[in-house]
Amino acid sequence: MVHGTHNAQEDSRNNKILISINDQLFPRNEAKISVFDSGYLVGDGAWEALRLHNGVLVFLEEHFNRLWQSAKTVGMALPFTKKELTQKVLNTLNANGMKDGVHVRIMVTRGIKKTPSQDPRLTISGPNVVIIPEYKKASKESKEKGITLFTSTIRRGSPDYLDPRLNCHSKLHEVQALIQAIEAGADEALMLDVNGFVATCNATNFFMVKNGEVWTSTSKYCMNGITRAKVIEVCNSNEITCVEKDFSLFDVYGADEAFVTGTFGGLTPVTKIDGRQIGEGKFGEMTRKLSGLYENLIESEVANG
Repeated sequence: MVHGTHNAQEDSRNNKILISINDQLFPRNEAKISVFDSGYLVGDGAWEALRLHNGVLVFLEEHFNRLWQSAKTVGMALPFTKKELTQKVLNTLNANGMKDGVHVRIMVTRGIKKTPSQDPRLTISGPNVVIIPEYKKASKESKEKGITLFTSTIRRGSPDYLDPRLNCHSKLHEVQALIQAIEAGADEALMLDVNGFVATCNATNFFMVKNGEVWTSTSKYCMNGITRAKVIEVCNSNEITCVEKDFSLFDVYGADEAFVTGTFGGLTPVTKIDGRQIGEGKFGEMTRKLSGLYENLIESEVANG
């Protein structure tokens, strides 16, 4: 079994899910897209992932704001409104009879090309919209165990290269970082920014705890994670000092606790980094407290949904 922040409990219902491709539903094994799709050819697309809790798509507005920002950044016009895309997602969920414990992946690519090329002017149809809903719950065992990180030599790029805040299909440098971590015997990768400060992980945002304070990197070189923002929010609303700042591995190795955040796994503790035990090497008190506060925030969102 793969251990990491995306380790999900097995659910046989996923074998029979219906996947939406441009508003048409296909059984999982029949869901296909053209090899001339821009996302397949050159990674030209944007995506979002969100969760369905008790019939409510949690933090939907924040996720769609990020999707529209990503599309605007890459010059991809979306021929539908946020309300219309919401309905597309709901149609897919309803067709699957899904109400709770669901992870939804929305992928929007520029469309079909007339020939393999980077040139967006050769796009002849699109954009293509794929919606994949799955019954997915984070493994409690993995969460309690925590994960280990390895600091990759692959750096997060600067905004004038490929802005790290862009939630796009081009994830090859994160894949390279993760491969380094796996080959080093760790679960996932910690990535530094161009100046050598801690930035993020390959698929999640990184936090550390020191002397009762919660630290995370500046937003310059990391994905502007929705869960990251919500953790900062619950810190501020519960009088927990949380600072966004530059810090290095010197600080990380001496942390009392560390954890990562993501839409799927919420908060996951980090027990070791580069072979060094972090704090007591277990699910720390502050991490557990913040995880509870984050879950409470989700429940509040559902109640008001």
